[in-house]
Amino acid sequence: MTAGDCEGVAGIRIRGWRHAYRGLVPQPYLDRLDIGADAERHRARLSDGDGSVVDLVAETDGGGLAGWAAFGPYRDGDARTEDAELYALYLPPERIGQGVGQALLTEVTHRCAAAGHPRVRLWVLGGNARARRFYERAGFGADGAEEPFEVDGVVVPEVRYTKELTGTGRP
Repeated sequence: MTAGDCEGVAGIRIRGWRHAYRGLVPQPYLDRLDIGADAERHRARLSDGDGSVVDLVAETDGGGLAGWAAFGPYRDGDARTEDAELYALYLPPERIGQGVGQALLTEVTHRCAAAGHPRVRLWVLGGNARARRFYERAGFGADGAEEPFEVDGVVVPEVRYTKELTGTGRP
């Protein structure tokens, strides 16, 4: 991802939230999401970050953005562990089911395995059945950890998924 992709990534992320989380998080929160503010947050992270977060974009044949994923060290509170974490994977709703998400997830897991991480972890909203099935088909499984995620005063449970990796560069 480059700074020039930030506006498109913000649009993908916000459209993804509005599509995937409708009925799971308060609608007023989804309605307030702002592409400009989100794009600025991405630009700031790219320019000020320490390089530990990797952003990948999938492009369409015409050069537009078809999806976005971000990953880096697993965050256990303020501590980083030897595991990797998929922080985000979003597609425009019309790209769901076309293999874009699978391609991004495969690239993330390959890079994490090649870097020597023993596992990739991610958090998914407990009620997001479509995402949970997607990750399960890719070899991730709920590992029993759950955390509350508060959105506009509403607690939405998150479930942690984990995939064990080999050290060979292949999941």
